Amino acid sequence: MKKQNVLALALKPAMRAMESVGIGIVLMLTAAVIAMITPSAASASSPCGGPTATRLVTGLVQGAKGSTIGPDGALYVTEGAAGRISRVDPLTGEKTTFASGLPKAILSIGGSSIGGAIDVAFIDNIAYVLVTLVSDPLFPSSDVDGIYRVDGPDSFTVVADIGAFNLANPPTIPFQVDVKTGLQFALQTYRGGFLVTDGHLNRVLRVTLDGEVTELIAFDDIVPTGLAVSGDTIYMAEAGPVPHLPENGKVVSFGPKSSTATVVASGAPILVDVEFGLGRTLYALSNGKYSGDVEGSPGLHNTGALLRVNGDGTLTVVMDGLDQPTSLEFIQNKAYVVTLTGEIWMIDGISGPPYAPTP
Repeated sequence: MKKQNVLALALKPAMRAMESVGIGIVLMLTAAVIAMITPSAASASSPCGGPTATRLVTGLVQGAKGSTIGPDGALYVTEGAAGRISRVDPLTGEKTTFASGLPKAILSIGGSSIGGAIDVAFIDNIAYVLVTLVSDPLFPSSDVDGIYRVDGPDSFTVVADIGAFNLANPPTIPFQVDVKTGLQFALQTYRGGFLVTDGHLNRVLRVTLDGEVTELIAFDDIVPTGLAVSGDTIYMAEAGPVPHLPENGKVVSFGPKSSTATVVASGAPILVDVEFGLGRTLYALSNGKYSGDVEGSPGLHNTGALLRVNGDGTLTVVMDGLDQPTSLEFIQNKAYVVTLTGEIWMIDGISGPPYAPTP
């Protein structure tokens, strides 16, 4: 058998706990695909000057993960523990509730919830939400792991039941699977539908708006996380399995008919997102250095980083000292980073000329 997926390793204590306390499961999941909660605020710095970081938002539910830029130019962030999507003004940081009433996270680690709404995307001005870890044979419920269409401030329609697909179509590559419905992480629009990464079942799914789910590409135990698209090319971040060695933190690319992925860059631990900035420059986000503690432990405090992907396959630090960042968006020359501690940081001055004005 292949080396176990870190999620599988982390779930063993949870399954033992479930035997004695039923639904009161405590999951220990990799920092690449779950919310690891710490109370401290981030302290970000740019190497040798350059970009500057400002804390734009505090008070999101701890464990907030996914984000997107909406058609109105605002930032939309998932808060799984609250079952809601928040809208954030990228200039002022003003936060309002865009939608609420989604299935809430039902599992926890150390008293903090994980799962529920984990990412959000828009197609034709309509918001769609990826919901995960709300139902499985281990913790059955009437909720659905899948993609929900936002019909109103508190109304939703399930458009794709990803949990049911995963139950009917388990991975064929041998690694240990404990949560059979998987742990979906990123939602990316693609050709009128969506791509979805699964950090536990180690694959990318393609989902249509009429609910058809197919496996686009499957991997070994590499923990796929964030996604970005340029034309027909799909870019994906890999957190890598425990012990989250920097060389296993990779950005890879593949096409819609690829059976394998090509390494674009590597060299940072626990990569959780990948996005394009100005000039089609590709950036990656590292959750932080692995602590060396038991499987499922978070990266060390304030060791996360925003990284630029270079043409020679290396990664250059743009901003370090980020405290467990999990999601990245760009608006012009500013990067917006959502952290697992319930904050959003704005990093200004990412690109120099010709993609940004000379000071």
